[in-house]
Amino acid sequence: MSLWMVRGGRHGEQESVAFEHGLACIGFSKVPDLTEADSREAVSKILRQVFPDAPGGRISNHMGQLYAFAHRMNEGDLIAMPLRGRPKVALGRVTGSYQYRTDLGPIHHARKVEWIQADVPRVKFGQDLLYAFGAFMTVCQIQKNNAEDRVQAILDGKADPGALPPRPTSEGNGEGNGEIEPTPDVEQLARDQIMAHLEKNFKAHELARLVDAVLQAEGYVTELSPPGPDGGVDILAGQGTLGFQGPRLCVQVKSSDSPTDVTVLRALQGSMTTFKADQGVLVCWGGFKNTVEKEARMSFFSVRLWDADNLVEAVLRNYDRLPEEIRSELPLKRIWALVLEE
Repeated sequence: MSLWMVRGGRHGEQESVAFEHGLACIGFSKVPDLTEADSREAVSKILRQVFPDAPGGRISNHMGQLYAFAHRMNEGDLIAMPLRGRPKVALGRVTGSYQYRTDLGPIHHARKVEWIQADVPRVKFGQDLLYAFGAFMTVCQIQKNNAEDRVQAILDGKADPGALPPRPTSEGNGEGNGEIEPTPDVEQLARDQIMAHLEKNFKAHELARLVDAVLQAEGYVTELSPPGPDGGVDILAGQGTLGFQGPRLCVQVKSSDSPTDVTVLRALQGSMTTFKADQGVLVCWGGFKNTVEKEARMSFFSVRLWDADNLVEAVLRNYDRLPEEIRSELPLKRIWALVLEE
């Protein structure tokens, strides 16, 4: 049994298709069917035809990922899909061979997967596994520190046991097989660490306090509800010296790990009417069910949805203007890093 990390698109755009159809699916939409390309050389030949001007390093990188996805994965292998915009990882098991699909729009390369747990919090995984999930690749095998056994333990409802003594290696595990060592995506790793810190230290009312500080940094005058029942509104916000000017906001904050359903959105819209607010912001750390996103689209000009990734982006955008107390609880340092091609 092997463990593979497969991303659901650079921006998570393929995640909904993966869950809806029971698939692991990747991009590379210009690459044709790889069913008969059963060697690395055959995949490389196809890539050189599709991307004649691509440098050799990119061809080799893409070849390793595509060959692994089409021919090295086996039924029974584990799949980990880090979810974009949510501090979660979906875990599943490969149940079918490689497919070239023509019925999923631009998505062509797929494997049948049984998604066993679609929303495992990142904090359930050791830091070394999170580091591996942050690889700057679409597809890669994760094998260090007995990763397969540890993910299986999490699927069995146990805690991550951490790195164990190494097991004997076997043919096809990536040792000396010509695969490229995954390069970590430093930006994603940093976001993962920030999310893990926020999830641990800004629970319940503390998360509302963080959102309140972000709104103040963006120029709003706010009123934060005290801890306890809030009547459907955590924060009221307005512009101007006293907050009397528009837009007037009602903000509801949910720190739960689970995706929020439409009842919370509808409750916020009711509170907007009660408080005569112009607009509303629903902040849900665990993200939103598809029904929420579909219904929120009907209120595009009055309601915004913020998931964990949106909140982290807002924190980073306003970090220098946040209160010193918040910055001391969330110590961040800006660095420069080389941009690497996927």
